[in-house]
Amino acid sequence: MRVPEVDVTPLVTRRGDERAVADTIDRACRDTGFFSIVGHGIGAGLRARLDVLAREFFALDADEKTEIAMARGGRAWRGWFPVGGELTSGAPDLKEGIYFGAELSPDDPSVRAGRPLHGPNLFPRRPAELRETVLEYLDAMTALGHCVMTGVALALGLDRDWFQLELTAEPTILFRIFRYPPVAGEQATDGWGVGEHTDYGLLTMLGQDGTGGLQVRASTGWIDVPPDRDAFVCNIGDMLERMTRGYYKSTPHRVRNMSAQSRLSFPFFFDPGWDAEVKPIPVVAGHASAEAAERRWDGANVHELSGTYGEYLLSKVAKVFPALGTEVL
Repeated sequence: MRVPEVDVTPLVTRRGDERAVADTIDRACRDTGFFSIVGHGIGAGLRARLDVLAREFFALDADEKTEIAMARGGRAWRGWFPVGGELTSGAPDLKEGIYFGAELSPDDPSVRAGRPLHGPNLFPRRPAELRETVLEYLDAMTALGHCVMTGVALALGLDRDWFQLELTAEPTILFRIFRYPPVAGEQATDGWGVGEHTDYGLLTMLGQDGTGGLQVRASTGWIDVPPDRDAFVCNIGDMLERMTRGYYKSTPHRVRNMSAQSRLSFPFFFDPGWDAEVKPIPVVAGHASAEAAERRWDGANVHELSGTYGEYLLSKVAKVFPALGTEVL
């Protein structure tokens, strides 16, 4: 089994057969919860510039990287963390990274109100160009997120703008740059960059370098997702599983470190608005295969969620950085 490839040009340009694209997305969401997109319109120059600048930052010594450590980001939850500084399913990840989000000024109402995960980003002194490149990338990926969710809406028989009108008029935007260090010896055969997990929200769009390591749990077992610098690997999150009553399922995935060279990945999370209450979509009730009662891989039940997406997300992120969660919240 392979992760299917989808040409989303009709969704990006609003020209061509959007219905055919939606049908392909629908099959992918039902079969694996993962698909790879091309025709996305994100320029190769922007992606290459981001890769080069990220490598320059990660090559700095720890003292300089610590100038933008996450502890300095406070409630905005932005900045750098070292290898082992983030947990997945309770275990330390073999990676370092930088957290970014929508850039908000100190006088933004959400920031002034002290809303968690809202605020200005932390950018390093070097390379200085990283700031403008990240902000340009955030804008481009946010626009792409709206386009892909148009395809998901059409796949579910909804109006093309349903998600933007109901949930993502002001989406929660989270962007990460991760570096997986090279491994050797014993680690090379059993090195876990990130353990088995599912994503929290609606849609993840992942940019990768050419190293590989991403694995997806399919009905036949774990499958490797071949790296493609020109494509984005998309997967649906727990909130889309909840909204579709299990018709679409949030698929477990992991990253295995087996390379003698560093690996960079660029996950972008396009999620419901902070104050949105994520409820099941009525139209999905007509799908006979929708079954919320099926037990998930981790024993959790996303169908029992109550409250806003922001409350849900905050509870999850606090488990990823428990010490920071206790200090900040």
